Amino acid sequence: MTLLQALVLGIVQGLTEFIPISSTGHLVLVPALLGWEFNPQSAFIFDVLVQWGTLLAVIAYFKDELITLSRGLWMGFKQRQIFTEPNARLAWLILLSSLPAAIAGLILKPLVESAIDNILAVFVFLLVNALILFASERISRFGRRLQDLGVADSLWIGFAQIFALFPGISRSGSTIAAGLVRNLERGDAARYSFLMALPVMLGAGLVALFDLTQSVDASAQVGPLLVGFLAAALVGYLTIRWLLKFLAQRSLNVFAAYCFIVGLVGVLMVMLNG
Repeated sequence: MTLLQALVLGIVQGLTEFIPISSTGHLVLVPALLGWEFNPQSAFIFDVLVQWGTLLAVIAYFKDELITLSRGLWMGFKQRQIFTEPNARLAWLILLSSLPAAIAGLILKPLVESAIDNILAVFVFLLVNALILFASERISRFGRRLQDLGVADSLWIGFAQIFALFPGISRSGSTIAAGLVRNLERGDAARYSFLMALPVMLGAGLVALFDLTQSVDASAQVGPLLVGFLAAALVGYLTIRWLLKFLAQRSLNVFAAYCFIVGLVGVLMVMLNG
């Protein structure tokens, strides 16, 4: 992978990790459309590790909230109100939401890697992602805020994140949609989605980092990984800021329409080309 390719893919990652159109799916489609061919194992490692750029973006954007949640956890332990102190309670719910996908990711890793190599599967999953976004907007009654979340809500959103292990189904899309189904306001659903991404991204990145150390061309991947990481971090930060403002006034339907069009056109192209 060249530095230019890494830059392009880092920008794609930064944009699509938070916009609910599937970062993994686009990291498969963009190289395919541009005729770029990579070693499958190296590409998988790059795709996962470059997510740490967007992980940094989340930490930078939500630093004040993360500090507040950390203090809440500390005060909860100190006052023996681990689950009743509001910020501590929210922090535990976020961690609880991350568990289903973390466990499923370890179990389903071979299946996920095989799906990444199947471009038809990516287009089909984009269609599924479109349906998820459309349906959530129709079902939601809105009105609930983050402080209203309970254990059942966090588990519901956490299990929704499992579907996003497959390329074409957006992590942010599936979790925001799950929040909407539990009648969260769009902005709150998005904030919760971004915050619960932290443990999953960190865990997935650690697994990919181990894979990188076992790779025969690990040293050659350091430069592209660094370029992709920095691009994803900067673009990801700007995307979070834009998307939260967008969702304050508009629905997910425009992203659903995009995924439906790309998915449908892609499926037809693959079928026509045999």
